[in-house]
Amino acid sequence: MKKCIEILLEGRVQGVGFRNFTLNIALRHDIKGYVKNTHEGNLEIVCCGSREDVDKFVNEIKRGPSFAFISKIRINDYADNVNFKDFKIIY
Repeated sequence: MKKCIEILLEGRVQGVGFRNFTLNIALRHDIKGYVKNTHEGNLEIVCCGSREDVDKFVNEIKRGPSFAFISKIRINDYADNVNFKDFKIIY
């Protein structure tokens, strides 16, 4: 069964390689969607995949790259009925 969620990360999450870190994890777990910086200085991730793959993805994202510091994580169901073809970094 497919699961889609939105992850919003606050803290030191920009300028620390978090988008590339996220892309590599997504590719490893066959996750589709995107990651992007927000204007507020946070990070937004939308990810879709099997429940098991999404859960593994989220567990790795929570650790972040070594120079990141996550002060707050919000995870919401992503209700948009979008069929992502791949995972990409949105600039």
